[in-house]
Amino acid sequence: MAITDIKAFAHLTESDIEALREALDSIRRDVEQSRGHRDAAYIRRAITAQRALEVAGRATLFASRRRGAWLLGTALLTAAKVIEMMELGHNISHGQWDWMNDPEIHSTTWEWDFVGPSSHWKRSHNHVHHTFTNVVGMDEDLSFVVLRTTRDEPWRPVHALQPVLSLVVAALFEWAIAVHDWSLERRFTATPSRQPASRPNADFARKIARQVGKDFLLFPALTGRAFKQTLVANATALLLRNLWSYVVIMCGHFPDGAEKFTVEQYENETRGEWYLRQLLGTANFTAGPALAFMTGNLCYQIEHHLFPDLPSNRYAEIAVRVRALCDEYDLPYTTGRLAGQFWQAYRTVYKLALPDRFLHRTADDAPETKSERMFAGVSSQPGTKTPDLPPSSAARVRHGLRSALARSRAARTR
Repeated sequence: MAITDIKAFAHLTESDIEALREALDSIRRDVEQSRGHRDAAYIRRAITAQRALEVAGRATLFASRRRGAWLLGTALLTAAKVIEMMELGHNISHGQWDWMNDPEIHSTTWEWDFVGPSSHWKRSHNHVHHTFTNVVGMDEDLSFVVLRTTRDEPWRPVHALQPVLSLVVAALFEWAIAVHDWSLERRFTATPSRQPASRPNADFARKIARQVGKDFLLFPALTGRAFKQTLVANATALLLRNLWSYVVIMCGHFPDGAEKFTVEQYENETRGEWYLRQLLGTANFTAGPALAFMTGNLCYQIEHHLFPDLPSNRYAEIAVRVRALCDEYDLPYTTGRLAGQFWQAYRTVYKLALPDRFLHRTADDAPETKSERMFAGVSSQPGTKTPDLPPSSAARVRHGLRSALARSRAARTR
């Protein structure tokens, strides 16, 4: 089952975790105190670039009856929609730019180019997912509702279909998220199912009408005789954005090393343990500046979960300091190439389509699901040790989770 004692799993003492909290709080303070002109300029450039791409794409599609114009217009529109969702909609709605006090770039006023209302998403994502990250039974994003991504969730017959269902979720990712958020909004507002005119239903219906009307009626109609070609171009851009955002999210939450936790761990955790849960429960993938921008800087998912409301353009520099802390505390820093991280995540989807009796590893010691019980019988000593060094040396070596995992792997191969 999932991790019930994060201290035991991480092989750190309470004082270690408190020191880690102080170090991460220091990173937050440093970034908050240094926010300024370059950060504001970054987000304004991003907005300008996104709008320019969309205008160029829409204009090019007026000639979409020509194959070259169709391809170019679709590519431009896809890029615009990806940037709007990943770098703008997602990050602005997290409040990353609220410190600017700009009503246009504020989490309370920004409405993203997405079929679900921003208000629904902010409650589901900002509050539920980022508070209860990877807590089994509390984080509704842990399995996208229909997918089994951890052995902590009992197998059901429907899971046998998840290799196919996962492709449907990927293609309709926008709608899957929107329906998921709408369902949670109704639950949190205690809205009876027999009230079709309720506030959550009305907000959702208005947003659907706006998005469908814009992308499938208004803009295609504006191109006149190219209506059909523009309609297909818009649908293609939405499909490509859905697939890309699905890949990014899968790489950040479901590769090997993105751990799961129990409600028991959450109910008793300190602020330092919350930081540790975010660090151990998420994963990065390597990316240069261009790729990072097209992911909304969510290639730094670890840093995003540690500091979801800090400006996304600062995650690269934050990552250097977070990785150094992982080295200092002997903790894994889960990252890898995009293709490799996605392969691990998708391998889990296929593997867990099977009942547990067909799986080789246990729920305590599998690539996608671990717990502190995996170290039973493996020699280990949590916390800080002082090695055999000259008395004048103040060097201290921590033997944390990274070393413990290495010992566990070695024990299995003997």
